[in-house]
Amino acid sequence: MAPNLAPSHTHARPNAGRIRRSAVAAVAGLTAVTLLSACSYGSKADDKKAGADSAASSAGASGAKLSADTVKIGYFANLTHGTALVGLQEGLFQKELGATQIKTQVFNAGPSEIEALNAGSIDIGWIGPSPAINGYTKSDGQSLKIIGGSASGGVKLVVNPDKISSLDDLKGKKIATPQLGNTQDVALLNYLAGKGFKVDAASGAGDVSVVRTDNKVTPDAYRQGSIDGAWVPEPTASKLVTLGAKVLLNEKDVWPDKKFVITNIIVSQKFLKEHPDVVEAVLRGSVNTNAFIKANPDKAKADANEAIKKEAGNALEPAILDPAWADIDFLDDPLANTLQAEADHAVTAGLLKLPKSSSAGAGANLNGIYDLTLLNKVLAAKGQGPVADAGLGAK
Repeated sequence: MAPNLAPSHTHARPNAGRIRRSAVAAVAGLTAVTLLSACSYGSKADDKKAGADSAASSAGASGAKLSADTVKIGYFANLTHGTALVGLQEGLFQKELGATQIKTQVFNAGPSEIEALNAGSIDIGWIGPSPAINGYTKSDGQSLKIIGGSASGGVKLVVNPDKISSLDDLKGKKIATPQLGNTQDVALLNYLAGKGFKVDAASGAGDVSVVRTDNKVTPDAYRQGSIDGAWVPEPTASKLVTLGAKVLLNEKDVWPDKKFVITNIIVSQKFLKEHPDVVEAVLRGSVNTNAFIKANPDKAKADANEAIKKEAGNALEPAILDPAWADIDFLDDPLANTLQAEADHAVTAGLLKLPKSSSAGAGANLNGIYDLTLLNKVLAAKGQGPVADAGLGAK
């Protein structure tokens, strides 16, 4: 369906090492643009404690207690955080944690989850790639580690078919993204640059107008005709389709092997150092949950929808839920190459400016952002091969 965009998404580029280091240095200094993960959908309160989930997940706590009395887990009430939703709903995390209790906190935005991690309000979290990069670089590599993958895909360009029938028709149109500098905003701007369209990243003005619109109001904006389409995560994309939009491009089609990170698992470095047994137990729960999702897709989908209903007050309709869920791949691999590529895309898009003079060792970089030691231990115990950190592992 999509054109071949390999040149703009190739990971082996000239001076790739210099660009990557400079790109990430730019992330650390970014103040005007907040890098967010895909927004959550319909949570009734911002960043609230999910008492019901905590009670449900901890009610069955039994067996040996690990090195911590409790583990505080953060996530979004969002389909791309399905591993957390399903694992908590099915008790798969609690089973591995024994008598160590789970406390959960639900977030609506990546930066607030990073703040909570830094403050010790949560220990482990499911989060998108951009806030993980931002949190790591802003702390000079001291705050967090990415310890596992969770999801790939679930992002689409959907458009008004009466106004746009092909990718060439994008010129002069208004396309929404969730927020300036968020993961989908970077992806759209990078894509447009690769197609030769000129867009001012800060204002969104140019050959294509990029309109930053909260996912909660994007459907109304589409109904009213104030936007012609949107590059958005699920289930917003499928919601727009029920309103008459059509899928013009699935983002997975522009990535090698049709995979790109949309959700990672992070942990505070302090908690990882002090309670590796607890972290390992959570990772076992995550791996078991992803296996459960693959083996029981309908039950897992219903679990995720039930969890969303608890937070939002309303479950997703089948016409939205079914295609949205089908487009998300739940996996243990963090797809480290694509995390690095997303930092590079921010440079290509114009959101991150390279320093006028940059040397090979200039500024902060992503070295050490991953620690996949415990994940690979869990996978090995299940007879599975290790996942790679793309050279960005713990030193």
